[in-house]
Amino acid sequence: MRAASPVTLRPASARDLAAINAIVESCVMGWKLPNRVKRLALSSYLYRPHDFDYMDILVALTAQDAIIGVAALEPVDPNELPPTRTALLLQGLYIDPDHQRQGVGKHLVDAARATARANKLDGLLVKAQNDASGFFRRCGFTPLAVNSPEIDYANRWWRRA
Repeated sequence: MRAASPVTLRPASARDLAAINAIVESCVMGWKLPNRVKRLALSSYLYRPHDFDYMDILVALTAQDAIIGVAALEPVDPNELPPTRTALLLQGLYIDPDHQRQGVGKHLVDAARATARANKLDGLLVKAQNDASGFFRRCGFTPLAVNSPEIDYANRWWRRA
């Protein structure tokens, strides 16, 4: 990991959507999937103004106030969690490719955990792309068992808040 530059976090707003979605697009297009799949899937990953109605979206900023990362949190269906647990779903975590491996993602995960704690929840649930499994493991997440392949997302990760 390269040395991280100072990063600040703040809640995102609709005025940030263009910068947020540019980061999302650059990340999705970097996934290890066929290009056609990435192009077809991209629109479902982009954020829209109405997402602010039910998601908490944080952005990571450089010292020059450039957005370099985004984390989106939303309530999670209790049926997707380990028994007796409460959590937020880390719905999206995207870091500008030029700023990856500098601690920005971990900074956003730590903020997401703090948000869960502030809401008196047990932890975070993540439904990750295969490419991101190593990152979430390094951040202390553990994989959840797939009890029903027809229902359970195969790459679910859990971390206590």
